Amino acid sequence: MTPADPDDPRANFEYLSNEYAQALQAWDAIEKQASTLMLMGYTGDLRQFLEQFLEMATRAKALAVEKGEQNFADWFGELVEKAEALRSAVPR
Repeated sequence: MTPADPDDPRANFEYLSNEYAQALQAWDAIEKQASTLMLMGYTGDLRQFLEQFLEMATRAKALAVEKGEQNFADWFGELVEKAEALRSAVPR
């Protein structure tokens, strides 16, 4: 999904704001469930959640860079780093 009008800075800001809010909610849910999923042996599911999250956050970060929204690019970058760190801690 992309902003309705890619040349409108307000539309870009609104779109990236919504994407970031969703990313924060998703990351919060992943963090809260990660230890439970690992303890129960559902590491494959956790890895899948992380892969989906990384795909979304990386795509949003690239769009933010493309649109010159450096703050959003940095914020999405931080989420990507956290997700990659967690992914590396999940046993295969």
